[in-house]
Amino acid sequence: MRRMLSLITVIGAAYAGACAWLYFGQRTMIYFPPPYTARTAANTDTLRVADAQLKLTVRPNAGPNALVYFGGNAEDVAANLPDFAEAFPEHALYLLHYRGYGGSSGSPSEEVLHADALALFDKVRATHPNVVVVGRSLGSGVAIRLASERPAAGLALVTPFDSIEAIAAQHYPWVPVSWLLLDKYESWRHAPRIRVPTLVLVAEHDRIIPGDSTDRLLTRFTPGIAMRRLISGVDHNSISSSPQYLTELKGLLQRVR
Repeated sequence: MRRMLSLITVIGAAYAGACAWLYFGQRTMIYFPPPYTARTAANTDTLRVADAQLKLTVRPNAGPNALVYFGGNAEDVAANLPDFAEAFPEHALYLLHYRGYGGSSGSPSEEVLHADALALFDKVRATHPNVVVVGRSLGSGVAIRLASERPAAGLALVTPFDSIEAIAAQHYPWVPVSWLLLDKYESWRHAPRIRVPTLVLVAEHDRIIPGDSTDRLLTRFTPGIAMRRLISGVDHNSISSSPQYLTELKGLLQRVR
């Protein structure tokens, strides 16, 4: 009996330790800032919010149209600028470096990224009334929540999920994820409030975001709002290398002009 109690105690301590490790290290598993690379002044701007200075990669452009982009959890969003600038010549471009990314101060979390997204949208819309919001992977969670609260002209979600909580529960079925997770990114909650044309891009060989996660998200949109497009021959990280990627984004921008 003593051996049994000792074994149970050891197992319990190990389980509690594993849960504690996941709890205190969870944000290092969600956010992976890439190494900082200095940018040319011509393509950078700073958005000052109450408790941080956020770096933006930008391509200014006069006129009503703008595109705001939120990247993946390990993405240097500045790498998109050359392709976006060529593909969307009529749009001003604003690519946000999250807190802790690309020279932005502070540390990322779901709530501060949401507040930063609202601040950026309001800044952009003050001079560009027609703002399309694009979010990739982690950024899809930022983008959909933003578009549910602000008058975006259109929304594009690249390899989106229904919630990080659901994905984490699949990876760690032995952990009470709903109790431990701080940043849940419940995109399914915000999808029913989206009222603008929405493009959902899916990678054929995505091994990061399960297909059923994206499918569950799609069921939450009002019928006729979201359009699913499968990009063949690519995975989660290579989806933007397909020519179809920019073609689909161009199609969305043309529909909301």
